[in-house]
Amino acid sequence: MTTTKSFDRIAFVASAGVEAQEALARLVATYGNHAPADADVVVALGGDGLMLQTLHQQMHTGKPIYGMHRGTVGFLMNEFSLHHLPERLAAARQTLINPLLMRATDVHGAVHLHHAINEVSLFRQTYQAARLRILVDEHERMPELIADGILVATPAGSTAYNLSAQGPIIPINAALLALTPISPFRPRRWRSVLLPNTAFVVIEVLEGDKRPVAAVADHDEARDVRRVEVLTDKTISMRMLFDPGHSLEERILREQFTY
Repeated sequence: MTTTKSFDRIAFVASAGVEAQEALARLVATYGNHAPADADVVVALGGDGLMLQTLHQQMHTGKPIYGMHRGTVGFLMNEFSLHHLPERLAAARQTLINPLLMRATDVHGAVHLHHAINEVSLFRQTYQAARLRILVDEHERMPELIADGILVATPAGSTAYNLSAQGPIIPINAALLALTPISPFRPRRWRSVLLPNTAFVVIEVLEGDKRPVAAVADHDEARDVRRVEVLTDKTISMRMLFDPGHSLEERILREQFTY
């Protein structure tokens, strides 16, 4: 989707790195700077970590986010330039992202609600592998998975930790989620499955006292969980802006042909 709105009021945010801070100073001197609440668009200067942080901060505002790469990993960022920023913003293509909602219940019965843009992950907390039971749409699909953990990834997050765990790359406009084990021991050859993004995934922790498990939604963690529920939150749509020819759709498609 191509944006048609002009962005006169720009809010700049930057990571703490030297490159990002230098870029921030030069861009603010050229284009000014508005508070995010008063801006038409938020421009993030850094890497993918800053982009995820900015998306979380602006999750409920509906403001479009345009990233420029001044960090380490820049998969979610556009190329950096000091020049013609208003024109680039006006010509940018828009990608809508729905986050995951994690509802984790811990050993004390406390409920932890967090959103994730990339993935919801469960990890073993000790040297012992986790024992997990997997249900999808209230049907048991795997009575026991013994592994270091498991994750549910969005299309936007499919090229991140999910890919490192041998999960599939998902085109950004595909209505799918990846359910991917982390270092599975039993069943040893089970690698990953694709689910519709309407799926309601429940992961129950077996022998939680002996084999404690933590659940993480992007960077928000709950420890000693007993039950984790994951679904796509269709009530939230985040708007990411990309230069023509460098859309997230194109990057994910290109990644599938990288070897």
